[in-house]
Amino acid sequence: MSADILFAKTEADVRKCWSVFQSLRPNIDEELYLKRMLEMFTEGYTMAYVENESHQPVSAIGFRYLQMLHNGKQIYIDDLTTLPSERGKGYASKLLDYVIDLAKQKGYDCVTLDSGPHRHDAHRLYLNKGFIIASHHFIKTLNP
Repeated sequence: MSADILFAKTEADVRKCWSVFQSLRPNIDEELYLKRMLEMFTEGYTMAYVENESHQPVSAIGFRYLQMLHNGKQIYIDDLTTLPSERGKGYASKLLDYVIDLAKQKGYDCVTLDSGPHRHDAHRLYLNKGFIIASHHFIKTLNP
């Protein structure tokens, strides 16, 4: 696999990646996806993706830079997903390696992410890349 890593810089790029994100977030419709993504870009969110030979996005990662008292400077990965038909081809691994290398280059302390309980293939990837399960993530929904 020699797919280049590309970066979403325009609304058209964000729209182009909709189908990839839909596979991870099926509860979010395209309108809400676009609204939230464009807002998150103003908050420092970065989206990178890879395309197949037909120049269609097949895998994407979204991340941001954070600093927290307990673990210092970090890149937090909000989203990492690959179209179901393209899984197992190394796309997500390539994107994850890119973010890990970026954090190392910046001298950051860690790369962090949350992952749903049923994403076993993703968990295997994270563990193989040296991630550990370090905490439980709690949420209190305010707008059901």
